[in-house]
Formats: sequence, structure tokens, C-alpha cells
Amino acid sequence: MLMPKRVKFRKAQRGRMSGVATRGATVAFGDYGLKAMEPGWISARQIEAARVALTRLMKREGKVWIRIFPDKPVTKKPAETRMGSGKGAPEFWVAVVKPGRIMFEVGGINKATAQEALKLATHKLPIKTKFVSRIDLAA
Repeated sequence: MLMPKRVKFRKAQRGRMSGVATRGATVAFGDYGLKAMEPGWISARQIEAARVALTRLMKREGKVWIRIFPDKPVTKKPAETRMGSGKGAPEFWVAVVKPGRIMFEVGGINKATAQEALKLATHKLPIKTKFVSRIDLAA
């Protein structure tokens, strides 16, 4: 699963997810992409599940690019713990995604296969997404 090798600080604050993505908003590597339509946290497990769904349908033809990386630690306190006593331990890693961000890209396959593969990947993600192609964004 994806996670940083090392981080400067073990625990991070929650932050804000307002606004739209200014970077990573165009299809840069492949021919087709999966664009986020709403803000959210995508966990490393969800990214991996989407990747597996993509590569299974594509059957080793074409190439997949993952444009998001889970670099934010999310902490949780143990169950049935009283209030106070500090912040919980880091449990998992998430990628912060804003609307407009291209999360996955595929190339080297036809449009119908790409659409079907990215649709399967969408089912693994907790946010609304949209299928985009390089030609649509360029025009």
C-alpha cells in the first residue's frame, strides 16, 4: 500500500478542503483520466482497490498512472477511551483530493475499455468522479 517513507511530523492537523484543484487538473500522461468532482479524503486502501480494479479489466495492456499520493496521516483514538489524554496514534494515510483533480490516467487502450475500467475504479472511491479524455480538455 502507498505511504510516505518518512515524514517530518508524525501527526497532521485535519486542514480544509475548500476550493478547486489548480494543479493536476489536466490529463498529462495518458489518453483518458478520472476526474474528482467533489472534495474528499482518498485512503491508501481505496487507491489500491481502484488500481487493482483498473489493471484487472485492462488485462496487462496499456498503462496506468496514479496521480494522487496518500501523504497525510489520519489518527484515531482507541475504542471506549475517555475524552482528553491527547491525540490518537496514526492509523492510516489519505490523499486530499479537491474538485478538478485528475486521480487516475490510462493510456494505450481504446476509449470503450478505458471508460469501463475507470467506471470500475469509480465504484471503489468515496467521491463523485467524471471520465475525461485528453482531447476534451484540450478543446
